[in-house]
Amino acid sequence: MKTTPEHNERIAKMTFASVYPHYVAKVKGKGRTIEELHLVIEWLTGFNEEELKKMIDAKITFKTFFEKATLNPNAHLIKGVICGYRIEELQTPLTKQVRYLDKLVDELAKGRKIDKILRTQ
Repeated sequence: MKTTPEHNERIAKMTFASVYPHYVAKVKGKGRTIEELHLVIEWLTGFNEEELKKMIDAKITFKTFFEKATLNPNAHLIKGVICGYRIEELQTPLTKQVRYLDKLVDELAKGRKIDKILRTQ
């Protein structure tokens, strides 16, 4: 499934701050913690809790968020379908990176073990 240029542009302009509360609600609603969410985000992006707060307060876009990130070298191991898209088939790097994050949050909410989410085993 291919994304459209409009879809990719919408993702680039979306702010991390607008999506973050949804991530929190999703994981907390399934019995996981904000600390676990932050661990997953830090694994993917390299951002610690303090850096995340600054970016949320600054209302940076996903484009800027991932430009500043140091993507984990094992991020390519994140595979599967999220939001109707097969991650491995996404062509636009930013859209793929956002879907990586969505997939990790989804796995956390579904109760997957942290070491599996972080692709350590």
